[in-house]
Amino acid sequence: MKLISWNVNGIRACINKGFIDFFKEIKADIFCIQETKCQPDQIELEFEGYQSFWNSAERKGYSGTAIFTKKKPITVTYGIGIEEHDQEGRIITLEFKDLYLVNNYTPNSKRGLERLDYRQIWEDEIRKYLLKLNQTKPVIMCGDLNVAHKEIDLKNPKTNRGNAGFTDEEREKMKQLLEAGFTDSFRYLYPDKEGAYSWWSYMGRAREKNVGWRIDYFIVSNDIQEKIKGATIYSEIMGSDHCPVGLEM
Repeated sequence: MKLISWNVNGIRACINKGFIDFFKEIKADIFCIQETKCQPDQIELEFEGYQSFWNSAERKGYSGTAIFTKKKPITVTYGIGIEEHDQEGRIITLEFKDLYLVNNYTPNSKRGLERLDYRQIWEDEIRKYLLKLNQTKPVIMCGDLNVAHKEIDLKNPKTNRGNAGFTDEEREKMKQLLEAGFTDSFRYLYPDKEGAYSWWSYMGRAREKNVGWRIDYFIVSNDIQEKIKGATIYSEIMGSDHCPVGLEM
């Protein structure tokens, strides 16, 4: 099974920058996107052989997630059932026979860390949500999780410590998630690989210089970690400030 996750930073813009070509070329079984930045009536995007599910933010032009899947899910859930967290279209869960797939666009703590307190609440609720699902069957969660977990996961850890995405608080929440029974699929296969990033600032030719962060993940239940066959960062694929990441099970 091949899965792809990509923060497209606006799907309508990304379509004009090669999204459809990559989608057709990669032939994923499940393709998840984050930061769609559109309402359902603002786009028509369908692919033969795929069902699509969209969760848009109440605020137009902001956040949002979508999933394209070849395999028909048993159930589809939007959000986590808590109104405070479900207004920005950040979560879609598909239930299949053998697992749950959760597409997650984690809130950014923002410059000045104005959303860090909310982010901590979000992280705790998502962890509870995943653990509850995991009681029934294994979970794969993918998406832009807006945190570089360890120093190896960004180019300049010392100068970025305390900035959004690399605060001690955000990193601790990722640690707590993994210790609760989940695996970072990329680090499972490549524990010491450096220079592997999925997001680059548009400033200062960061992508050209590979001054980046790895903040896009596939997190899987420990119960199925031995089924991880491949974890790929498609850094050559343009179209967004993020690149796609992939998982093969």
